[in-house]
Amino acid sequence: MAGRKAYADVSLCKGCGLCVEACPVQAIVQTTQLNEKGYEVIQVDADKCIGCGSCYTTCPDYVYEVR
Repeated sequence: MAGRKAYADVSLCKGCGLCVEACPVQAIVQTTQLNEKGYEVIQVDADKCIGCGSCYTTCPDYVYEVR
């Protein structure tokens, strides 16, 4: 998966944090930023992301796309 990265649509995020726990390189952090639904959302550090897809397979709200 070289060169692939995870991209998040934070408008879909409910701030459950499952992706934060699943990320093996801690490229995802919980923020205090609120989306339009009022949930505290996550942020992906693209420099740390290895494109493994753990966030994609863990997220119940289809927030992620790995490309």
